Amino acid sequence: MLPWRRVLGPLVALLLTGALATVPAATAQAAAPSAGWNDYSCTPSAAHPRPVVLVHGTFGNSVDNWLGLAPYLTQRGYCVFSLDYGQLPGVPFFHGLGPIDRSAEQLDAFVDKVLAATGAREVDVVGHSQGGMMPRYYLKFLGGAAEVNALVGLAPDNHGTTLSGLTKLLPYFPGAEDLIGSAAPALADQIAGSPFLTRLNAGGDTVPGVAYTVIATRYDQVVTPYRSAFLDGPGVRNVLLQDLCPVDLSEHLAIGLFDRIAFHEVANALDPARARPTTCASAFS
Repeated sequence: MLPWRRVLGPLVALLLTGALATVPAATAQAAAPSAGWNDYSCTPSAAHPRPVVLVHGTFGNSVDNWLGLAPYLTQRGYCVFSLDYGQLPGVPFFHGLGPIDRSAEQLDAFVDKVLAATGAREVDVVGHSQGGMMPRYYLKFLGGAAEVNALVGLAPDNHGTTLSGLTKLLPYFPGAEDLIGSAAPALADQIAGSPFLTRLNAGGDTVPGVAYTVIATRYDQVVTPYRSAFLDGPGVRNVLLQDLCPVDLSEHLAIGLFDRIAFHEVANALDPARARPTTCASAFS
């Protein structure tokens, strides 16, 4: 084995591991029907007139990523839907790996399906990790701003990630970026400074008419630096989880999987008129 491959192998593994959004959940769940959400007979209520579309993260899927948040929202009266996107041939369960611009096209089609089924005029989108960033492509380039009222991102990599500086080593290993890009294009797209992110963020982070909320954690070990999750522009609210509850130790996975303090803030973002202060006590509400 060439010396650079001895280093590149672990680096690629770290990139893959760092991008995981849902591995702790049992992969067998991916084949099971979701309980309480993806009910296409659901009629949005007057209190919650917009369906909520959940967008999983890299290596996630439409079930595993949302075993915590989807029931949390359905129990509060929302019509909730989730999709699989970014599938690679021959790779079951683990999605969000294909080119992100094509994944955004899948989201576009899914939102159209949800709107047609529910009769709603708009949806709200909640995404974890890549799922909080990818919808911005749909909003900016695919006409999504006309179909989306709000985008809520849980630890989204809006400006990419350095994986604690590891991605800065890639130029020292010829062929490394090409290897990552061919094996899992979404990983290459999420590296800070990638052509995809350069295009996405050119001319500003936001589009008119959409409310943006970003919920980040100081202990994020995947989106680094953690403040790269935050957006600039009108209609943006950036929230640091530890400002709401200083003892919340959630990192990149936990904030999307089971952190009820983060979930409470998601609910506030979906219904700001009825928002209640999010504190450490929100973990029990």
